[in-house]
Amino acid sequence: MNPRFEDIVDEELSPGERERLERVHDLLIAAGPPAELPPHLERGPTLGMTLARKRRSGQRRLMLLAAAIAVLAVVFVAGFAVGNSGNGIVGTHSLQLVGTKQASGALASLVIQNADESGNWPMTLSATGLPKLPTHGYYEVYLWRQGKAVAPCGVFVVSNKSGAVSVHLNAPYHIRKGDSWVVTKQLPGMNGAGPVVLHPQV
Repeated sequence: MNPRFEDIVDEELSPGERERLERVHDLLIAAGPPAELPPHLERGPTLGMTLARKRRSGQRRLMLLAAAIAVLAVVFVAGFAVGNSGNGIVGTHSLQLVGTKQASGALASLVIQNADESGNWPMTLSATGLPKLPTHGYYEVYLWRQGKAVAPCGVFVVSNKSGAVSVHLNAPYHIRKGDSWVVTKQLPGMNGAGPVVLHPQV
């Protein structure tokens, strides 16, 4: 049974307000009662439904996290490759050197590290069997490019009979593919690179 409009409104309403509310009342009566809920909705959510929703939410978070990690990995690898493109050396590199006729029996290992932010390539040379040179004589490490000593990377002397030495050097140059290093012997009065005493092992 539908309630009468006169039973539910205040008699002190203005004529305009009364007319508006009466139209709303008539529309509600015409619309009729709402449809009944189906049984599965009337019972409300079950524990299984709640857990399934939480599982789906957790799986979605894991998928988003995995995607973010994958994107970061791709960006890191791409950035590393671009930053080192065009260089003959990527990462720590060890170059084995052997003696020439100027220092037969000499051996050395040159370890080149990654370039720093300024473009310097730190290096460590460990050698043995280099003869002691006359006063004011020294050995020099050169960047070797296309069969020529093109740029110095540091000097050192040998003062013991075994000719063993370990020194830290630096290559402040843009390294190209195919570049290498040699060690020269520098004697007083020499201009430029002297004779090569250590060169890369073939």
